[in-house]
Amino acid sequence: MALPIQSIDEPGLKVPPDVVAGLRQEVANLLHRNSTAFPGAQPVSFTRRHLDELMREDYYVCEKSDGIRYLLYIAADEANQECHYLIDRKNDYWFIQEGSLHFPLPGNQRAFHRGTILDGEMVLDKLSDGRQEPRYLVFDCLAVDGQSLMSRELSKRLGYFQEQVFKPYKKLLNDFPEEKQYQPFFIDLKSMQMSYGVRMIFDDVIGNLMHENDGLIFTALHTEYKPGTDPHILKWKDAMENTVDFRWKLKFPLVEPDEQERAEGITEPFVDYESTPQVDLLAHHGGGQYRVFGKLHLEDDEWEILKGLNEALDERIVEVYMDEQKRWRFYRFRDDKADGNHISVVNSVVESIQDGVTREELLAHTKNMRDNWKTRNQ
Repeated sequence: MALPIQSIDEPGLKVPPDVVAGLRQEVANLLHRNSTAFPGAQPVSFTRRHLDELMREDYYVCEKSDGIRYLLYIAADEANQECHYLIDRKNDYWFIQEGSLHFPLPGNQRAFHRGTILDGEMVLDKLSDGRQEPRYLVFDCLAVDGQSLMSRELSKRLGYFQEQVFKPYKKLLNDFPEEKQYQPFFIDLKSMQMSYGVRMIFDDVIGNLMHENDGLIFTALHTEYKPGTDPHILKWKDAMENTVDFRWKLKFPLVEPDEQERAEGITEPFVDYESTPQVDLLAHHGGGQYRVFGKLHLEDDEWEILKGLNEALDERIVEVYMDEQKRWRFYRFRDDKADGNHISVVNSVVESIQDGVTREELLAHTKNMRDNWKTRNQ
């Protein structure tokens, strides 16, 4: 029997390259795509002009969990047995242990879904008894039982997921509660509200989360699912919480040997890997090309902590934020990402920081959002 996954960064057995190519092609065929690249949609950063967008168009809003983004691919293997893969943003596939998950069909708990792709975030819920429970929070659905839903609007996509996949799954666990202890993770549906329900998300949803939150996601109700950057999915964060993913390059100083080092036979200048380096932040310009975008401000005590990790540090993808003095500061490593943000995303986030919308401003617009929504839908 399977047990809960121990790390949401490595949620299963990583599929080897010779096998993963076939799975990527399967997914591309299922979604009627010519590309085998990661098919997930990516949001744009919320700026002041998006307030007008929320006035004009119908959007759903949900909280943005501070977890790891995965697509969940429910399939059948060569022996016609149910199998499951989590697909990360690097387009790597993680095989979930056999027999650990089961998604029954409505009215038939023995039968299972295949050709089904869900979109969501994996989080670690912190329970009251101190345990951590992995949970996959679904916010979209790309395909069900071999039928691509990408051309449908969001409410239809979520409706298919809820009726065909989620309700039978919940019924199974309710009918067989003893199986809960063997689940690698649990599936849940993100709490969605109409865009003017922002206050409810802030007060009732985020306030009761058992995991970290880092903003809101607004998704247009009447547009199709679009792989890659989608201008109809808006990622809102308070200005100070907006972050960018760069590749960093550490530049250590060249120093002259001191008297003791000369006595030890070191006579030439050498690179001092112990001292705090200068750090260039490199933005991705496509095609594997990186160019310097700015500098990271790194304090000496921060460098001591990083050195203490005893890990390779240079050339990694890092998430950074801008402090009150407009300096880029280190937040965390993003080893779940193969590349830093594209320069277009970097510029968009910088615009969000400079042209940010506060929580109070967002809440102040909810009445007009509601009035306009009601007028449109009369």
